[in-house]
Amino acid sequence: MGFDLSWRDLILLGGGVFLIAKATHEIHGEVEANGDGSAREGRVGASFFWIIVQIIIIDIVFSLDSIITAIGMAKDLEIMIIAVIIACIVMYMSSGPVARFVVTHPTTKMLALAFLVLIGVALVADGLHFHIPRGYIYFAIAFSVAVEFFNILARSNRKRP
Repeated sequence: MGFDLSWRDLILLGGGVFLIAKATHEIHGEVEANGDGSAREGRVGASFFWIIVQIIIIDIVFSLDSIITAIGMAKDLEIMIIAVIIACIVMYMSSGPVARFVVTHPTTKMLALAFLVLIGVALVADGLHFHIPRGYIYFAIAFSVAVEFFNILARSNRKRP
């Protein structure tokens, strides 16, 4: 039919659909929360393993494009493996401070989930051979982060005596 799907395309499609589904599920959970948080607190300990698995899957999906680019740039497989391992270590080390920031500023969680939907759509589009220029995506993310920064600044200024 004139449309070839490579393994790369299938991985991008699967990763994009996973990100869209996961972010949509989390957004729905945030919107439909009953406010007392008791049901969510009970699930946190039980689902820690699945959270780690999902982080690893998301990290692999995000790293895939970089790995494919690295294959074209670096011929040494060991260097690529070391780079991915270092990226994973940095991500895991920064997860605590990021989690504390999100707890302190809950609107950033919704913004991050919206970014995941945006990135998921870009991955699906790439998997279907429709390229969305990354500049548009980066601009949308940067603009949203700037707006959230000013919202956080305004909220902290309102809390001061």
